[in-house]
Amino acid sequence: MNCHIMRAQFNSWQKASHHTAATCVDCHLPHDFIGKYIAKAENGYNHSKAFTLQNFHEPITITPKNSRILQNNCVQCHAALVAEIVADEHASNPDIQCVHCHSTVGHGEKVGLGGPLLKNEYGGLE
Repeated sequence: MNCHIMRAQFNSWQKASHHTAATCVDCHLPHDFIGKYIAKAENGYNHSKAFTLQNFHEPITITPKNSRILQNNCVQCHAALVAEIVADEHASNPDIQCVHCHSTVGHGEKVGLGGPLLKNEYGGLE
């Protein structure tokens, strides 16, 4: 845990079902080498700018791009289980995301993390 502002998210991850199977990087960064380091550079720049200027949403929310990365990683890790679901033409709908129904899988119950799930201005959940 090297991002002190994410303490609540880290603590909730420790109580979630995936804490023994996946780390932050496993879910929140692309799995390919180049994609991973491009995302790390983009996120690092954006986070540094936001924290320096103190202009970030509280509680912290996921961006549309990072939400797509998260969704791709869910599908990649659970491909055998969800193959028939994602093969459906409706799978390309950005409003249908694994975390819509499985909201507690990565960070546990949302108690203390900003209340009930709501869509933010980027279309992600908060």
